[in-house]
Amino acid sequence: MTAEAPESMDGQQRHTLGVRAVNLGLVANMFLAALKTSIGVIGHSPALLADGINSTSDVAYYIVVRIFMHLSRKPADREHPLGHSQLESIAALVVGAFVITTAVAIFWDAINKVFELLTGQATFGGAAPIALVVALFTVGLKLVLFFYTRGVARRTHNVAVSALAYDHRNDVFAASGAALGIFLGRNGLPWVDPLAGAIVALLVLRTGIAILRDATMDLMDDVPSQELAEQIQDILRRIPGIKQVEEVYTHRFGPYLVVNLTIGIDGSLSVATGDAISEQAERALYRDIDLLRRVHVHYHPVSALTLPGVGAAPKSVDDLRV
Repeated sequence: MTAEAPESMDGQQRHTLGVRAVNLGLVANMFLAALKTSIGVIGHSPALLADGINSTSDVAYYIVVRIFMHLSRKPADREHPLGHSQLESIAALVVGAFVITTAVAIFWDAINKVFELLTGQATFGGAAPIALVVALFTVGLKLVLFFYTRGVARRTHNVAVSALAYDHRNDVFAASGAALGIFLGRNGLPWVDPLAGAIVALLVLRTGIAILRDATMDLMDDVPSQELAEQIQDILRRIPGIKQVEEVYTHRFGPYLVVNLTIGIDGSLSVATGDAISEQAERALYRDIDLLRRVHVHYHPVSALTLPGVGAAPKSVDDLRV
């Protein structure tokens, strides 16, 4: 038999928190993109300009994530019986792709500037003091956004919001590298400014790859951890009448879980009693496992007790009522 968890206010709260984190990041990045790009040009800082380009790309994919999160709220339909939650994982893929593309572009631009400075093809007298101030301001703002967004991601199990938290952390590294490069560039090492941009790009690239890996694992139906399988086994051991748990298959659907079970019960019991045992197992799993979207239970007769600690088999449906 199959059971699906009812939609609750928790789902709405999860969506609201996620959208709030996305909107906050979008507004912050729009402000920082304009600030860092303009000051990077006016203040003659390649590192800050590279960081400004990074923030500009952030704006683009924040808009994409916002659209995908809205679409993920569409109710289940005939083509998508489990809903559209996996659009959040697709949004995370978009973020990862943007991050990697931006990192490669920043890296090659920075390396070209370092080469030109070292070979005398270009000159650089150091960035203006305002560039350093803006870089340090960015570090502080992005630290606040990182901790807030990471907290929301942990509460909601939203992979798209988690990807954005990674991106905020990237921006902390990027702005810190820009600040260091600007400082050293103003103190007689002009090539350090663009070199800092190149190092920042490598850090950004690493995070982009991590985002793609996590999102791909969700979309490829990656099996959840062994700890979850053991948790399910422990819950089922407490259900009277379950003599054997033959199979436990779990897979993710966006942030949610779907569980497929094959259990064994006493063959002398009626079909109604078997259904009651299955329903009790479903209720227990929904109660004890967060973000469980659907449970599929198949049962068949067995003759031996194979799970330790399981209570005696019930004689009828009435024995299962709680």
